[in-house]
Amino acid sequence: MAIYSLYILSKSGGLIYQYDHTSIKVEVEKTFSYPLDIQLTEQNKRIVVAYGQKDGINVGHNLLAVNGTQLNGTSLEDGQEVTAFLANESNYPVSLKFGRPKLSTNEKIFLASMFYPLYAIASQLSPELKSSGIEVLEADTFKLHCFQTLTGIKFLIVAEPKQMNVEHLLRRVYELYADFALKNPFYSLEMPIRCEQFESNLQLLLEQQEKSGVNTV
Repeated sequence: MAIYSLYILSKSGGLIYQYDHTSIKVEVEKTFSYPLDIQLTEQNKRIVVAYGQKDGINVGHNLLAVNGTQLNGTSLEDGQEVTAFLANESNYPVSLKFGRPKLSTNEKIFLASMFYPLYAIASQLSPELKSSGIEVLEADTFKLHCFQTLTGIKFLIVAEPKQMNVEHLLRRVYELYADFALKNPFYSLEMPIRCEQFESNLQLLLEQQEKSGVNTV
């Protein structure tokens, strides 16, 4: 069982808290001959697989290292651009290491803001009035669970598909939010949550839930 991450969104859709609990490190290293049989492109100052996934290297994976040397953005250690290096046949065979990209803070903020209109659209598509909106989004490798409070605050948990009792866990996270954030005289609504007691109790709760599948806190 695994709980990957938690997001808390304000009623206006802004990200006010994010915590990565369990991360899965995905890295694949392979030696290539010329010409390179996968297509790479530059995105957000990273080299990314755009086409031609194979042997565990998937579209969207980042190029992390060339011949055992970590990249500096889109450049090699000596400052040479990766795309120019890989276009030169004399540099082959070449060992390339790819990995699952780690989201930056800005990317997390952007993705959180995108969930807000999706939730609203789901509510409007419902044939019944006052629909709760999105409660679960399911993919083959994860489930995203959402709980919205009466005041519009949204709690999102991304977990392994087989993780149990996530709905109950979301309500326990809400209780921690109410106890340690809302009751903090220095906390202002709609602002980022920076509360040590909230975070330490949250970590304990997630660890216990992950081990047992049943909340015991």
